[in-house]
Amino acid sequence: MGAEVTRTNAWSELIIGSTPQLSISISPNLTALAMLADALAGRRRGLPELWRRAVGARVGPLGHEAVRPLSAPGSALAPDFLVPRSPSGGDFTVAAQIAALQELEPDALIKDLERTYGPGTPPPQWRPVVERPDLWLHGYATALADVWRTTEPLWKRARLLLDREVERVGVTTVRGGPELLLGAISDRMSYGERGLVFSGVAAGTYELGDRRIVLVPMLAGRDALILGLDDPDAVWIAYPVPGADSLWRRPVAPAVDELSALVGPVRADLLCALEQPMTMSMLATDMKIAPSGLTYHCDRLRAGRLITRERRGREVWIARTHRAEELLELFRR
Repeated sequence: MGAEVTRTNAWSELIIGSTPQLSISISPNLTALAMLADALAGRRRGLPELWRRAVGARVGPLGHEAVRPLSAPGSALAPDFLVPRSPSGGDFTVAAQIAALQELEPDALIKDLERTYGPGTPPPQWRPVVERPDLWLHGYATALADVWRTTEPLWKRARLLLDREVERVGVTTVRGGPELLLGAISDRMSYGERGLVFSGVAAGTYELGDRRIVLVPMLAGRDALILGLDDPDAVWIAYPVPGADSLWRRPVAPAVDELSALVGPVRADLLCALEQPMTMSMLATDMKIAPSGLTYHCDRLRAGRLITRERRGREVWIARTHRAEELLELFRR
């Protein structure tokens, strides 16, 4: 089973005999696949309607047609060619994923369908693919590219969330307790007596053995889960990155109300005002704040590593830090 992109009433189990080895892969192509499945294939996983409409409107007719096999009800298996480059092999781009699809031979696609569904006639939804595999590959690659053009700005704004998740997984790996982490990353996963249990996926039992588990955080609806349980090198689990709810509103300017709740209204306005470095006197005039009050708020922001202060002659210049830029990106809409 290369990828699971649908929900059924079945469940799968991954038997884990000893403490699993965890790693993390920042692979945006699975975010693109999750968006595509939710917005185009009708496999709703909690993606906000605004984004569902935006993604659907961006994809052309050829892409919509290529995604139709994923829309068939009751099927929880998806062929490996939906993810032609395994995320367990390291981080790679959506462009690399699309290139791998474009390079895939039609015969390889048909053989993969046979491995997934058995020899003979494939399920009805995949029969048009067998008839014109070259056309399907082109349409599916085009759909992924269209989805990514809509999603890539969101992915870039998620850098801080993804960095935090890398840190969280790293701390868990060093300090132990991977069972607690694995049991909490998705409502569709739980850690049972023998290992991991996945709900709403194709029924089956798998052995982890000496393979590692690669976690792949996605920007996707809260119920999204994409699995690779039979990769010979590693098991990979793609799941919604914690905190993704803060990113769904399309950004234009900082959402000052939400930022104010975090750092306070005056400091939120101050950070937003620092589009370019300014002197303390310039800021005081612009913000209409007394110098003593401005100094207090700047001290607090400097303590939080959100601004820098640099004396140049008689003037003190204030500038936002990279940390502040990342914070503002989280609160843009």
